[in-house]
Amino acid sequence: MATPHPFSTKDRILGAAEELFAQFGFAGTSLRQVTSRADVNIAAVNYHFGSKENLVNEVFRRRMDEMSQRRLAALKSAVKEHPGELEPILAAFVEPALAMAQDRHNGAFARMVARAYAEKNDVLRRFLSEHYGHVLREFAKAISTCLPGLSKESLYWRLDIVVGALTYAMADFGLIKRPAGVTEAAHRERAARELIEFAAAGFRNS
Repeated sequence: MATPHPFSTKDRILGAAEELFAQFGFAGTSLRQVTSRADVNIAAVNYHFGSKENLVNEVFRRRMDEMSQRRLAALKSAVKEHPGELEPILAAFVEPALAMAQDRHNGAFARMVARAYAEKNDVLRRFLSEHYGHVLREFAKAISTCLPGLSKESLYWRLDIVVGALTYAMADFGLIKRPAGVTEAAHRERAARELIEFAAAGFRNS
């Protein structure tokens, strides 16, 4: 008697796709590779997702929805509890992303995000903009209240650069590796602190 899989067919497909997209990129991963990794047939992919494009979108959605909710909740608290302060707003943006990336279950997602920025995929970028652009706009609005003299153009340039730096940190591409004896949580807190301090200085620079 075969041992049943602990996850649903849809979850297995999403998990397999996430790992493969992180490793080989979106263009470099075939649906056949996904079905082989997930131990399902192509009909299961078509039934749950309809197309590779929808599969890519759903892989992002299952992580991004949660991260966006955490960011917006943290932003609401930061604005209420620390009005006019920039660092708590930046922390609300940075910390949920680093926490998700350094969770051992979500490591592939962080690398996949980096792939999304590196590969030219207009369809994916449009999906991310349409579904999660409002999160960036909420943070931009909150930052602008702290820095009323900063032009909208400069604010968006700097926020875009912070997003890039955060993506780099999430994917663990940097020179700084977790030292022996330092926990993942402590390393993540240090990374967040350094990035927030760096970002705050960048935003305030006139």
